[in-house]
Amino acid sequence: MAASLRLLGAASGLRYWSRRLRPAAGSFAAVCSRSVASKTPVGFIGLGNMGNPMAKNLMKHGYPLIIYDVFPDACKEFQDAGEQVVSSPADVAEKADRIITMLPTSINAIEAYSGANGILKKVKKGSLLIDSSTIDPAVSKELAKEVEKMGAVFMDAPVSGGAARSGNLTFMVGGVEDEFAAAQELLGCMGSNVVYCGAVGTGQAAKICNNMLLAISMIGTAEAMNLGIRLGLDPKLLAKILNMSSGRCWSSDTYNPVPGVMDGVPSANNYQGGFGTTLMAKDLGLAQDSATSTKSPILLGSLAHQIYRMMCAKGYSKKDFSSVFQFLREEETF
Repeated sequence: MAASLRLLGAASGLRYWSRRLRPAAGSFAAVCSRSVASKTPVGFIGLGNMGNPMAKNLMKHGYPLIIYDVFPDACKEFQDAGEQVVSSPADVAEKADRIITMLPTSINAIEAYSGANGILKKVKKGSLLIDSSTIDPAVSKELAKEVEKMGAVFMDAPVSGGAARSGNLTFMVGGVEDEFAAAQELLGCMGSNVVYCGAVGTGQAAKICNNMLLAISMIGTAEAMNLGIRLGLDPKLLAKILNMSSGRCWSSDTYNPVPGVMDGVPSANNYQGGFGTTLMAKDLGLAQDSATSTKSPILLGSLAHQIYRMMCAKGYSKKDFSSVFQFLREEETF
């Protein structure tokens, strides 16, 4: 692997790890019966909070899977459902010519593709490699160059939307436009929107911009709700008013951060599940790096980055990023 890739990964300082899903109770195999005669296997690497339901949706659409995850327990329910589990990313590449990776950080992606047992050790010519991780756009570009040397195709396709289980995701795809249709075939099984953004790295760029705005709007919603509550307003009433007024946003009307305002969101479950604070801090770090390299002012994005880094340092790293409301409530001197 080229030294430049390792330097890019190390320089970003992205040493966060995602919290992994535990296998759900009940028979998963029962809901994944399918006819596989006309579909060739798809490799899937990374079965964390997002990768797990994404892989399940591929199964539901009739694709047999070749599975790998660094945590063997994450593979068990897939193995029980009849899917093939292998011992390394290289083994996935040996058995599948279409592979999707969903990993936490740039460093993890570099290792999966270019490590001692990485995909590039056994990748077949003509293979389509789709990386749905959220990583540094520069790393995506370097990986694409290494993949191209092996006669294969690399596309970045990070996701947004949060509803991986229901398949209601948006994929932002960067790569050679002639290969987009092939990628769309697979990504359309896992998401309701698959958008071509341009050359390799543009998918990551779109995702970084989206998540920076999401972090800013979540902090703003949390601040507004906290202020209103301290002024004596009922939180449900305040949320209702915000959501019929000009302050309305996704963080207020779909993912409200105040416990008791909405059902079915992390704030209703002690901020468990959802999108972790650690990963939001990581994505904001990517935005900060990109802003520095392009000389773009991101005043609110930089402040959001510092807030989420503080949260990680004060015990919120495994909670959903909407726990910023709880953090603000507890930070009396903030």
